[in-house]
Amino acid sequence: MDKKEQIVKIEHKISELRGRLPAHSVKPAMLQELEELEEELARLKKEIT
Repeated sequence: MDKKEQIVKIEHKISELRGRLPAHSVKPAMLQELEELEEELARLKKEIT
């Protein structure tokens, strides 16, 4: 899988996760997963530029 495909996949995962986040009492595990996905996305974008 090339980096652009990975970026699209991660962006989709981030979108899904944000859609599942409750308005209140967000579980730490969900926030950590979101943070990790966003970091990976930033890293991949930096690599291709």
